[in-house]
Amino acid sequence: MRPSTKLVHGHRYFDERYGAFLPPIYQVAMFEQPDRETGETRLTDRGTELKYSREENPTVRALEHALAAVEESEDALAFSCGMGAISTLFIALLKQGSRLLVTAEAYGATIQLAEELSKFGVTTLKVWPSAEAFAEQVRVGDVVFVETVTNPTLKVLDVVEVAKNCRDVGTTLIVDNTFASPVVFKPATLARTIVVESLTKYIAGHNDVLGGCVAGNADLLKDIWDWRRKMGTIMNPFEAFLTLRGLKTLEIRFERVSRTALEIAEFLQDHPKIEEVFYPGLDSNPYKPIADKIFQRRLYGGVLSFKVKGGKSEVKKVLSKVRIIKPAPSLGGTESLLTYPVISAAKMLPEDERLKLGITDNLLRLSVGLEDTEDLKEDLGEALA
Repeated sequence: MRPSTKLVHGHRYFDERYGAFLPPIYQVAMFEQPDRETGETRLTDRGTELKYSREENPTVRALEHALAAVEESEDALAFSCGMGAISTLFIALLKQGSRLLVTAEAYGATIQLAEELSKFGVTTLKVWPSAEAFAEQVRVGDVVFVETVTNPTLKVLDVVEVAKNCRDVGTTLIVDNTFASPVVFKPATLARTIVVESLTKYIAGHNDVLGGCVAGNADLLKDIWDWRRKMGTIMNPFEAFLTLRGLKTLEIRFERVSRTALEIAEFLQDHPKIEEVFYPGLDSNPYKPIADKIFQRRLYGGVLSFKVKGGKSEVKKVLSKVRIIKPAPSLGGTESLLTYPVISAAKMLPEDERLKLGITDNLLRLSVGLEDTEDLKEDLGEALA
């Protein structure tokens, strides 16, 4: 199947008894064991027992099949949230004496978790988001964690080059692909690479679901599955059902918000109240060549950031004056959201690190939704005025 078809049919579900081609919600805590007719243990297609929804659930498994198809990976695991996926991965892959290399500009909770692993004897190094910087730092046995597109200044990392270097050195690479999505980039196709997606964002896409995903090699995911079982970080069936629904429209939503974000970035770039605009789809953006190299399509996502002239006081005015756009964290949903990074995703970063990365007190991040582009431009224009 081609990518668009995988988004719709990748769950591989069909009910022979009733002819249903969409998976139902198995909202149950446990399953009868053993099978009364055969006396045998009920097994899933991955060879694990189907007995308790903390371990396996058919609705969640249908979503995992769909995610694996879309990511072009051997298998996938669905989690209660993105941080549930990341924390389970870290516990599964790291041990006392391990070194974890993480993108210096990343989601705040990811960096906070990485740094707190020091209590277990793990050394965390924050690395500037470039392939060259990671090549200088990485060594045999490391675990490397990067974001395809950084949050919130949208630096695009040459993940293909990082993956090549990690393969040559002999390290495991984890790629948080949330800002790019599998519509434009599929890191699981790269050797020795594990993919993380926050399903909360583009994939579920309606600002009403929490979820995370890990995709990659089936043998490696067996161990991660066992840690998910022990930690209880599996996704619940109802949210898996909602995520499957959102996945079907991922491509058309991502195309739409990418077009809208580019138009708004161009609008803000010429606005007298704006100091700087960050969006990899702009011809003037220094990261556009990298995006064009690694992305499979000329789409750059629905998130852009911009600096407002006048500093923090003017930023607060904009946040208080938008009407259609909602001041709120998160991204990738049907509603447009405006985020102030210094009090949200970048809150945990020391000020000197924030400033070095370009995360200043006058920076705002906008995730565009499915509203009319002109309405969003007017809302921003009025707020800035």
